[in-house]
Amino acid sequence: MIGLGIAIEVALHISRTQNGFHVPEKNVFSFASTQFLTSFFPTLLVVPLAYFWSIADWMLRWYQPYITLAEGSAPASRSILLDYIALNQIAVLFYSFKYKHYLVYISTVTVLIVILLQPLAGSLLEVQQVPHSVVSTAISTRAVALSPDVTQLDAYLASAGYADAAVYGNLGDPPYVYEEWTAALFEPASGVSPSGTLAVNTTGLQTEVNCNNPESLNLTSSGDSYSAQAAFPNACFASFSFGTADGSQQYSVINASSCAPAGQEISFQPVVFWYYLQDTSATNDPQVSAIFCQPSMRVFTMSTSMNLGNGALGDCTILQDFTESNNVTGDPLNGQIFNGVMFDESSNIYVAARAIAINSGLPGTVYRYASQQPNGIQSVFDDPYGWLNATSKIYTQHLAVAAQANYFGQTNTTIPALLITDAPRLFVEALPAHLLSSLMFLIGIAGLIVHLLHARSRRKLWLTSPPGSIASIVSLTSRSGFGELLLPYDDESRMRSTLSGLKFHLDQRTGAIVAEEGRGFDASGAKASLLGHEEVFRSPMF
Repeated sequence: MIGLGIAIEVALHISRTQNGFHVPEKNVFSFASTQFLTSFFPTLLVVPLAYFWSIADWMLRWYQPYITLAEGSAPASRSILLDYIALNQIAVLFYSFKYKHYLVYISTVTVLIVILLQPLAGSLLEVQQVPHSVVSTAISTRAVALSPDVTQLDAYLASAGYADAAVYGNLGDPPYVYEEWTAALFEPASGVSPSGTLAVNTTGLQTEVNCNNPESLNLTSSGDSYSAQAAFPNACFASFSFGTADGSQQYSVINASSCAPAGQEISFQPVVFWYYLQDTSATNDPQVSAIFCQPSMRVFTMSTSMNLGNGALGDCTILQDFTESNNVTGDPLNGQIFNGVMFDESSNIYVAARAIAINSGLPGTVYRYASQQPNGIQSVFDDPYGWLNATSKIYTQHLAVAAQANYFGQTNTTIPALLITDAPRLFVEALPAHLLSSLMFLIGIAGLIVHLLHARSRRKLWLTSPPGSIASIVSLTSRSGFGELLLPYDDESRMRSTLSGLKFHLDQRTGAIVAEEGRGFDASGAKASLLGHEEVFRSPMF
């Protein structure tokens, strides 16, 4: 019992540290549920223990009257009339405490405690579907490298289209993109389960749009036309104009050349998004907002994870700066990022058309996103951070999606990975385990002490064999004499009355039950009669 209690605590510790125990995906016994198996088998292990302790307690209660006789001078109520076997366990507790038979008392308490082992064992184990990690590998299919087709603007046109579709369809980030992060593509190695999450250390590009509200925005009007002068931090400014005849809702994006280093190409310059809404109030003043953005990017070695079911990227954690030689952070790009909405003029009519589509499409996506807000587009104008938040969100997604094609090139490298899947695991429940282990310790220690002490008590018994049959009982009392006081039709109360005043013990020479100092009974004569017969010496059984 003590060893089994230790084993339960060890199993609980392993269950906690190893995230449970492995179990087959499919039930070995198709005809039985998992719940039945996890409750039945632990209970089945406890049943033999419960049976053992009930038998041990039964034997101890069976011998107690004879041990009392061996101690000598025992009244009838505590010896020859005492029957712990016929009594229920509650009565046994009462009489054993009353007669100071403490070994019987503790043994009975132990057996009652054993009853608790079965429900505790039945609730000891539980199978749960939990994330389980297995060391695996992944194939990295992208490395940091500037795409030779970046000036064709295909990636920016696609990313602008995705941002627009995401606003229409309330979509999240695409695979391998998580907010401002773009991860180098990777895929599970051959044979890896297509479900779960694959965690890796890989290369990640962080895109920050660094958008700000203007410090001031001044409008001047000339008929139906307006000119706007927006001033931004670090002495940056931008000018744009619009005519109210061109529509009640207008938007666009321009480059902020005054904020760029001298000679910097338009594709890398900061940009300004502006938005206009015709005011329908009595003042009829135009609603105008301008947002300044100066994108930047950094490349890191990071840890992340991918959902193998839909390719969604998880949280990204920076591990260290990316230091490998490449043409993105090195020559010729030197860490600059294309602004993705303003481009140098191209003689290629298709590239020029893509540039126009991107330049007009992305501000329109931001405007559409603002229009979908619960309180409408007016609430975005009223909120001092409304256009700043909307522009930052859409512009960040646009650049992050395009970064996958523009700043990563083909490769094929095996990298370490951790496969996390929802797998059935067998857990040891803490509360039943602690209670079960504690009870087993208690039962084991109490039972060991009780039966060691009881074994010492049984050394005083001089019996040829354990008493059991009627003949065995008669053989112990046939020459004792006090049996003549009892009649076959006496009930227990009459026997108790008849034998009151007598003291009983076991004769150490013959093992017979002897009565002394009787009332209406010549004990000395009976004893002399008993000793006068020729007896065979009986060696002690214990």
